[in-house]
Amino acid sequence: MTKAKRVALYARVSTRDKGQDHENQLIQLRAFAKTQGWEIVQEYVDKTSGKRGDREQFQKMFTAASRREFDVLAFWSLDRLSREGTVETLNRLQRLAGYGVDYRSFTEQYLDSTGAFRDAVIGILAAVAKQERVRLSERTIAGPERARSQGRVGGRPKAEDDAATVKSYRKLKASGLSVRKIAEQMGVSPTTVQKLAAVA
Repeated sequence: MTKAKRVALYARVSTRDKGQDHENQLIQLRAFAKTQGWEIVQEYVDKTSGKRGDREQFQKMFTAASRREFDVLAFWSLDRLSREGTVETLNRLQRLAGYGVDYRSFTEQYLDSTGAFRDAVIGILAAVAKQERVRLSERTIAGPERARSQGRVGGRPKAEDDAATVKSYRKLKASGLSVRKIAEQMGVSPTTVQKLAAVA
């Protein structure tokens, strides 16, 4: 007789999800696990944003996965598991696969590494993650290049080039404050104040 797969359930609701209850997700996941003949060994629930990776139960789940305390992770939908962005979310799934743990989305049938198409699913996700990393890299390079083409240098604008900052400096200087006091008032360094003095 084949031993039943051990499954862990992960549910998450955000504090912004008014009226949503994690129990609704768990009810459906429990019923789904039963239809698959899986043995539920643990349930993890976070009540926080999915954009953060340091969620308490999320981290506990990965620690347990690394110890092979369960064979499959089931979640209601991918955005309930993570909303950290395409690359990071897919990295999470690849991390589970690296531990030898399968995953299954209840609402997204294609996100299933438990079936015959396991290798295809992992391959497709890896390809998507790679493409997304390329796009991110291109956007990172394109930003500074566009700024340079428009005559702007990367980084924050210099204080002495900002009319409003120069005006603030003149007003404080006129009140008789020292360089150090002006720097404190404006939240800048004394060196910046000296540069402002040269142009004001």
